[in-house]
Amino acid sequence: MTNTIEKSSDGNDRMRRLTAVDTASLPPDGGPNYNRLIFAHSPYLLQHAENPVDWYPWCNEAFTKAKEEDKPIFLSIGYATCHWCHVMEHESFEDNEVAKVLNDKFVCIKVDREERPDIDDQYMTVTQLITGGGGWPLNIFMTADKVPFFAATYIPKTAKMQMPGIIELLDKIDELWKNNRDAVLENCVQVKQGLEKAVEPQAGILEDDAVMAKAFQVLVSAYDNDWSGFGETPKFPLPHYLSFLIRFWKKSRAVNALWMSEDTLKMIRRGGIFDQVGFGIHRYAVDKKWLVLHFEKMLYDQAMIVHAYLDAFQATGDPQYRTAAEEILAFVLDEMRSPEGGFYSALDADTDGVEGEFYTWTHQEIQAALGVEAAGIVCRLFGVSEQGNFEGRNILHLPLSTGEFAEKEGLSHETLLKNIERWRIVLETVRKERRKPLRDEKILSAWNGLMISSLAKCFAVTGENRYREAAESALHFVTTQLRTADGRLQRSWYRGKASIPAFLEDYAFLGWGLVQLYEATLEQDYLNEAHTNAKEMLKLFNDKEEYGLFDTGSDTENLLVRKKGRHDGVIPSGNAAAAMNLIKLAKITANSRLLDEGKGILRSFMGSIAGNPITGLHFLSALDYLNCPETEVAFSGRIDTAEARKMLQSVHKRFIPGLVLRVLEGDAITLPKGKAAETVVQICASGACRLPVADVQELERLLDEIA
Repeated sequence: MTNTIEKSSDGNDRMRRLTAVDTASLPPDGGPNYNRLIFAHSPYLLQHAENPVDWYPWCNEAFTKAKEEDKPIFLSIGYATCHWCHVMEHESFEDNEVAKVLNDKFVCIKVDREERPDIDDQYMTVTQLITGGGGWPLNIFMTADKVPFFAATYIPKTAKMQMPGIIELLDKIDELWKNNRDAVLENCVQVKQGLEKAVEPQAGILEDDAVMAKAFQVLVSAYDNDWSGFGETPKFPLPHYLSFLIRFWKKSRAVNALWMSEDTLKMIRRGGIFDQVGFGIHRYAVDKKWLVLHFEKMLYDQAMIVHAYLDAFQATGDPQYRTAAEEILAFVLDEMRSPEGGFYSALDADTDGVEGEFYTWTHQEIQAALGVEAAGIVCRLFGVSEQGNFEGRNILHLPLSTGEFAEKEGLSHETLLKNIERWRIVLETVRKERRKPLRDEKILSAWNGLMISSLAKCFAVTGENRYREAAESALHFVTTQLRTADGRLQRSWYRGKASIPAFLEDYAFLGWGLVQLYEATLEQDYLNEAHTNAKEMLKLFNDKEEYGLFDTGSDTENLLVRKKGRHDGVIPSGNAAAAMNLIKLAKITANSRLLDEGKGILRSFMGSIAGNPITGLHFLSALDYLNCPETEVAFSGRIDTAEARKMLQSVHKRFIPGLVLRVLEGDAITLPKGKAAETVVQICASGACRLPVADVQELERLLDEIA
């Protein structure tokens, strides 16, 4: 496919145009060319600012209008890089006929699920209760009191695949609203009761052996022995599954737990889900083979999979996992980092409405870029054919590992790897000439917290300062740009403006990043910041009557129910991350109150998790950290010397599930026989403290003994 677009043009053209509009000159409804979303600070809402639909953002004005005019609400939830959201917008929300029905019969509200996870989570739960499924776009019909009575995901413009067309559906909903209101309101009562029951956590005990073994057996049953990963299609990377399996292997020595995690990480790296040219992982695969994929790239996926690859490297010492982690971070630092240091949210799957166009190749394009001889090897290596494997084009993947391919082709593996990197750079250069997909440039506190944690962990493991610098830069951005004057953390930042009070996951994931930075550097400032963050989190989200944290702050809008999220989805729940952070902080600082809070969170959800442990694997990782034997590594003296950094890195090269890192003041630890050193380290594990050491070799010997 010939690229006729200028090099500088990309999918953010529309965003630049819309954000350049002089909104101060517009009337409150947006005027003839726009709707109210032109005033929004969300890329997703701005995408709909030129729709003929009379959209409102989530606001009191919309609900008041619905009450006064006795109309139901049409709530549509999505996000800026959602393929099917784009499809529905182009088919229906840009259509004047559909817009007329919506405007005449409904009050229409648009919500960015990434800005308002509280709204999305409640109505997604309702959708799952009503339909048994979910996804985006999420379309809800509800009363002016915000209680839903009908839910759907993608709705086509005209009837297809046993789905009614949107106008037909809208007319039916309108008729029901006008002629059978009692049935609608009765359904609302049942929906709200179902929601209240669905979100109520069940408490349990803090005993981990049985529930962790049960979770492991569920994962064994769900494991795809042919292609790795878990469950049927679509197949998600689910990094916290893989990290849990490594922790379970360390606890139980169940070797199949380790190889399930390793094989999945290897297959992801070889699959189409991993961008073989520009690095980073896409959101999910639509087949079992990790080949055909949904092309979005989400910041949280990059952060979480880096943790899993580094866990695998720590557990095995195999450098391929460290390499994969660094490749992903290379993509993030190149493509998702803002000039100010924060990290953008996502890259779109589409380019001008064509899914995957930016990422796929034809045989001819590769030949033109590399020449006939090299292209022949590259096409065989990456499974490229004349007919293609995705709509006439090719998703690059590795049908064989590079070692297997080198053996089959009679090539030197070392030389092949060097050539692959050279060819990759050429292809990446060519690809950068293409029109790029939209980049969602809002910056979220929660997702930046996750990225800070993965960068800090990679610095800890590799000693490469660029990861520390990037983590610290992102932290500085969050703490300076995403806080109000009184210190309240905000959820989202877009083009110079922070908005929306932060949710539990924002505080919990930022806390994760702060604790990880402390562990990676041993700098007291990060520990102090983590402690302050934890205190603020408990103040805003604590239940005054029992343990467990609410997803929304005590100072924010209350929706249908004030929910305590317990489900670990593609990322851990805020409660699970909060529990882990609090327990870590408690162990590091010997703070009994924080320990009680962390244990209380776990206890309040453990009954629910025991019944379905696969929904709470990060909770179980936190429970294992609570219960597993501590390995205390205490540093005394200077921590800023080259030798101290090497000793700290030697600790982080190993997977130590009960690691507690402390810095003791002054010369609290002394070497035997009057010896002196700038930095002294002592390990206490299995009920005994080893003799202090002052060099890397002696420390590594002790670490090997306790492994």
